[in-house]
Amino acid sequence: MREELLSIIEKNSHIGLKDLAAMLGKNEIDVANEISNLEKDGIICGYHTLINWEKTDLEKVNALIEVRVSPQRGQGFDKIAEKLYNYPEVKSVYLISGGYDFLVTLEEKSLKEISNFVSDKLSTLDRVLSTATHFILKRYKEHGTILNKTTDEETREIISP
Repeated sequence: MREELLSIIEKNSHIGLKDLAAMLGKNEIDVANEISNLEKDGIICGYHTLINWEKTDLEKVNALIEVRVSPQRGQGFDKIAEKLYNYPEVKSVYLISGGYDFLVTLEEKSLKEISNFVSDKLSTLDRVLSTATHFILKRYKEHGTILNKTTDEETREIISP
């Protein structure tokens, strides 16, 4: 039940307990207890709503920042990651392979705010060797959800005689 439960709520965290129990073929109390256990064990870490900000009047700028660091002896990358994720501006931090060590995502109101964060806070951290900032110009799909679906009518080629 655990894997199937996680798959369902990952796609739709808004699903009601009654519907979830019916989908799993279990009673509501068992499902509620399992969800509670998953939360206590840190397997379910939070519930989020995916918002297409481009369809609102609010201005938001998203950036992906690659960060190259010199890891700390005996602590690897964990201490540096902790410094990064403790900034309230930082939305996510990933340890990655390749030419950089971390991928950091930010969401701010302007390009200038992101630029200031990178130059004033991120680049000045001890152990940070270099950064590369990439601004997200448009999001098409996030967390498995297509944000701007087009209809078949819009994607058909026009054929003229």
